[in-house]
Amino acid sequence: MNFMENESAQKLRGGYYTPSDLAAFIARWVKEISPKRVLEPSCGDGAFLGALAAVEGFEKAKITAFELDEDEARKAKARASDIGIKAEIHAEDFLGWAIEHRKNARDKFDAVIGNPPFVRYQYLPEIFQHRSEQIFGELELPFTKHTNAWVPFILASMSMLRAGGRLAMVVPAEIIHVTHAQSLRSYLGRECRRLVIIDPEELWFADTLQGAVILLAEKRANEAERAEGLGIYAVKGREFIDFDPTSVFEAPKAINGKTVQGKWTRALLGVETRSLFDQLGELDEVYRFKDIAKVDVGIVTGANKFFLVPDETVKDYKLGKWAHPMFGRSEHCPGVIYDERQHRANSAKGNPTNFLWFNDQEEALHATARTYIAKGEAENLHTRYKCRIRKPWYTVPSVYSTEIGMLKRSHDTPRLILNTIGAYTTDTAYRIRTSKVVAEKLVGSFINPLTALSAELEGRHYGGGVLELIPSEIEKLLIPLSDSAEIDLQDLDKSIRTYSTHRVLERQGRIILGALGLSRDDQHRVLEGWRSLRDRRHRTSSEPLAEEA
Repeated sequence: MNFMENESAQKLRGGYYTPSDLAAFIARWVKEISPKRVLEPSCGDGAFLGALAAVEGFEKAKITAFELDEDEARKAKARASDIGIKAEIHAEDFLGWAIEHRKNARDKFDAVIGNPPFVRYQYLPEIFQHRSEQIFGELELPFTKHTNAWVPFILASMSMLRAGGRLAMVVPAEIIHVTHAQSLRSYLGRECRRLVIIDPEELWFADTLQGAVILLAEKRANEAERAEGLGIYAVKGREFIDFDPTSVFEAPKAINGKTVQGKWTRALLGVETRSLFDQLGELDEVYRFKDIAKVDVGIVTGANKFFLVPDETVKDYKLGKWAHPMFGRSEHCPGVIYDERQHRANSAKGNPTNFLWFNDQEEALHATARTYIAKGEAENLHTRYKCRIRKPWYTVPSVYSTEIGMLKRSHDTPRLILNTIGAYTTDTAYRIRTSKVVAEKLVGSFINPLTALSAELEGRHYGGGVLELIPSEIEKLLIPLSDSAEIDLQDLDKSIRTYSTHRVLERQGRIILGALGLSRDDQHRVLEGWRSLRDRRHRTSSEPLAEEA
């Protein structure tokens, strides 16, 4: 879990500036419509102003720019003066200004360029949080407090753009897949004639794990103009910088329908793979996860290091009466079976394999438990939000185990875990209950190329490239369940521990997708679809995400 006090000043203000060559490419693209009025909603020290000045055709354009940081705004003004560009720099919040002016047709812009701040909603001052929510409300879009500052910035910028105008911005790569950007994706899909994402293999910002892309959007000239949809232009290195921007914008085949209505990850797949995926989803023996099982979050302790402990802590504080087996990390579950043997192996490594559940009446607690609880209070754990709202604070609610568990995050592809010993799981994992299939069948059938590809399409990833799924995304996963597919769960468990994920999925594809009647070529196409999305996700960094506290 991230806390505001642990973040750098640069990250809190979202101050990652655009490389000059990317800014120049963007300037060349918007110049093609000969804009007279240009908006830069978060200009920083003026990187985009320099790019505009270097491109012939902006000499007479009026540029309106905003920068909340007064020191950076002064730098931008000085740069504009030095390079002789006609720019009006406002040292104020763009969102507040946009709310006041966006309905006035005279204030509309021909083009919007820039690099909006990457700042989590909870890190924004209250006034900016209110303005962010107001932008969503005025555009009649669903709002979530999980959003990031770049989302309302783009929404407000697009609302300030005239019909037929162009928006070009460097934005987080997560625009393609995160749930909190769904309102933005839907809005852009409705408002724009054509959308293009320039998608690089490498990180453009060296000091952050945050992947970035270039969003090129051309607003519809009128309501009658057809919306073509979204195209993704994959690039390696910076060669595209020298290309004609129009050729780049027109190159990818735009796709609409499901792709623009939902997550844009589908656009990363070839048309044959997308078509095959959709066809498989219609088969009688392929189910949505929600139709065969239910998902619930794991136990929320509010202080995992206190409640999840190794055997040594149980022994030292004599807590055996309250200790129960648990798992919650990928290192605890290298296969698809969590049994007594795996639990002993985790214990031998000194892993926190015990969940402490103080479910006695407060007055009945033994002195040994009271000593350990007092230790937690000395560390002020009882003042944490999730602890202090409980009475008493150390009594954890909703404690139960299920026959199947699933870790929230995965490196290659998610797995279900057959929980044969009734171990508990924390909120780093999910508790799964089947409704129409036996647990062993679901666990074994879950590992296959189709479900792995489905997880890539439905999930999300951040800096670090680890795949994460929330319950609403898990519910959408495609699960093939053929009566003729025979899976040896013990053998599958051993294979996952021994071989690469690609090799295991290939073998499972022959068994499970083959049972659906899929040819080897189509099995391979689905597998390659998964691999391409997995590899793209991994390119952001080799560093894993930290486990949640």
